[in-house]
Amino acid sequence: MRSLPLLDEHPQSLQVVLAVVIPAVFGAITGFFLGVSVGTYVVLSILGVLGGVAAGFDHRGAAAGARRGVLGGFIFGSAILIAHEIHGATAKVELPEPAVILVAITTLFGAAFGALGGHLRERGMRPDRP
Repeated sequence: MRSLPLLDEHPQSLQVVLAVVIPAVFGAITGFFLGVSVGTYVVLSILGVLGGVAAGFDHRGAAAGARRGVLGGFIFGSAILIAHEIHGATAKVELPEPAVILVAITTLFGAAFGALGGHLRERGMRPDRP
Protein backbone atom coordinates (compact mmCIF):
# COMPACT_ATOMS: atom_id res chain seq x y z
CA MET A 1 0.00 0.00 0.00
CA ARG A 2 1.32 3.44 -0.94
CA SER A 3 1.67 5.84 1.97
CA LEU A 4 -0.17 9.15 1.99
CA PRO A 5 1.82 12.01 0.47
CA LEU A 6 3.36 14.64 2.71
CA LEU A 7 2.04 18.19 2.43
CA ASP A 8 5.14 19.38 0.60
CA GLU A 9 4.62 16.69 -2.06
CA HIS A 10 1.35 18.31 -3.18
CA PRO A 11 1.11 21.21 -5.67
CA GLN A 12 1.35 24.59 -3.97
CA SER A 13 -2.29 25.42 -4.65
CA LEU A 14 -3.42 22.26 -2.85
CA GLN A 15 -1.03 23.03 0.00
CA VAL A 16 -2.78 26.39 0.48
CA VAL A 17 -6.19 24.75 0.42
CA LEU A 18 -5.16 22.11 2.97
CA ALA A 19 -3.21 24.38 5.31
CA VAL A 20 -5.17 27.65 5.09
CA VAL A 21 -8.57 27.36 3.39
CA ILE A 22 -9.85 24.26 5.17
CA PRO A 23 -9.06 25.52 8.71
CA ALA A 24 -10.59 28.91 7.82
CA VAL A 25 -13.81 27.45 6.41
CA PHE A 26 -14.14 24.89 9.19
CA GLY A 27 -13.50 27.60 11.79
CA ALA A 28 -16.12 29.83 10.19
CA ILE A 29 -18.69 27.04 10.29
CA THR A 30 -17.79 26.33 13.91
CA GLY A 31 -18.04 30.05 14.72
CA PHE A 32 -21.50 30.23 13.18
CA PHE A 33 -22.69 27.35 15.35
CA LEU A 34 -21.17 28.99 18.43
CA GLY A 35 -24.23 31.20 18.37
CA VAL A 36 -26.69 28.45 17.44
CA SER A 37 -26.11 25.20 19.35
CA VAL A 38 -23.86 24.06 22.19
CA GLY A 39 -23.93 20.44 20.99
CA THR A 40 -23.05 21.26 17.40
CA TYR A 41 -20.28 23.63 18.51
CA VAL A 42 -18.78 20.95 20.77
CA VAL A 43 -18.96 18.26 18.06
CA LEU A 44 -17.34 20.59 15.51
CA SER A 45 -14.61 21.48 18.03
CA ILE A 46 -13.88 17.78 18.58
CA LEU A 47 -13.74 17.25 14.82
CA GLY A 48 -11.29 20.18 14.74
CA VAL A 49 -9.04 18.26 17.13
CA LEU A 50 -9.12 15.24 14.83
CA GLY A 51 -8.37 17.57 11.91
CA GLY A 52 -5.36 18.91 13.80
CA VAL A 53 -3.95 15.42 14.26
CA ALA A 54 -4.62 14.63 10.60
CA ALA A 55 -2.92 17.87 9.52
CA GLY A 56 0.13 16.97 11.59
CA PHE A 57 0.13 13.56 9.89
CA ASP A 58 0.93 15.43 6.65
CA HIS A 59 4.43 16.02 8.06
CA ARG A 60 7.45 14.01 9.19
CA GLY A 61 8.01 14.41 12.90
CA ALA A 62 6.49 16.21 15.83
CA ALA A 63 8.26 19.53 15.21
CA ALA A 64 6.98 19.85 11.64
CA GLY A 65 3.52 18.74 12.72
CA ALA A 66 3.53 21.31 15.52
CA ARG A 67 4.41 24.12 13.09
CA ARG A 68 1.48 23.12 10.90
CA GLY A 69 -0.71 22.94 14.01
CA VAL A 70 0.24 26.46 15.05
CA LEU A 71 -0.85 27.78 11.66
CA GLY A 72 -4.03 25.72 11.54
CA GLY A 73 -4.97 26.45 15.15
CA PHE A 74 -4.44 30.17 14.69
CA ILE A 75 -6.53 30.27 11.51
CA PHE A 76 -9.24 28.02 12.99
CA GLY A 77 -9.59 30.07 16.18
CA SER A 78 -9.52 33.39 14.34
CA ALA A 79 -12.20 32.19 11.91
CA ILE A 80 -14.40 31.08 14.82
CA LEU A 81 -14.34 34.56 16.31
CA ILE A 82 -14.72 36.39 12.99
CA ALA A 83 -17.68 34.25 11.88
CA HIS A 84 -19.29 34.52 15.30
CA GLU A 85 -19.00 38.33 15.19
CA ILE A 86 -20.45 38.45 11.68
CA HIS A 87 -23.31 36.14 12.68
CA GLY A 88 -24.03 38.37 15.67
CA ALA A 89 -25.84 35.80 17.81
CA THR A 90 -25.11 35.43 21.50
CA ALA A 91 -22.56 32.69 22.16
CA LYS A 92 -24.11 29.49 23.50
CA VAL A 93 -20.76 28.59 25.08
CA GLU A 94 -18.93 30.90 27.45
CA LEU A 95 -15.95 32.46 25.69
CA PRO A 96 -12.83 33.52 27.56
CA GLU A 97 -12.51 37.20 28.38
CA PRO A 98 -11.18 38.78 26.22
CA ALA A 99 -12.44 36.45 23.49
CA VAL A 100 -9.13 36.65 21.60
CA ILE A 101 -7.74 34.24 24.22
CA LEU A 102 -9.68 31.58 22.29
CA VAL A 103 -7.21 32.09 19.43
CA ALA A 104 -4.28 31.48 21.78
CA ILE A 105 -5.97 28.33 23.07
CA THR A 106 -6.71 26.95 19.60
CA THR A 107 -3.15 27.78 18.53
CA LEU A 108 -1.63 25.93 21.50
CA PHE A 109 -3.92 22.94 21.09
CA GLY A 110 -3.30 23.00 17.34
CA ALA A 111 0.45 22.78 17.98
CA ALA A 112 -0.01 19.86 20.38
CA PHE A 113 -2.35 17.89 18.13
CA GLY A 114 -0.28 18.64 15.04
CA ALA A 115 2.82 17.42 16.89
CA LEU A 116 0.99 14.22 17.78
CA GLY A 117 0.05 13.67 14.13
CA GLY A 118 3.61 14.34 12.95
CA HIS A 119 4.97 11.98 15.61
CA LEU A 120 2.56 9.24 14.57
CA ARG A 121 3.53 9.71 10.90
CA GLU A 122 7.24 9.55 11.70
CA ARG A 123 6.80 6.50 13.91
CA GLY A 124 4.88 4.74 11.14
CA MET A 125 7.62 5.55 8.60
CA ARG A 126 10.43 3.91 10.57
CA PRO A 127 12.11 1.11 8.66
CA ASP A 128 11.82 -1.23 11.67
CA ARG A 129 8.01 -1.02 11.51
CA PRO A 130 6.02 -3.36 9.28
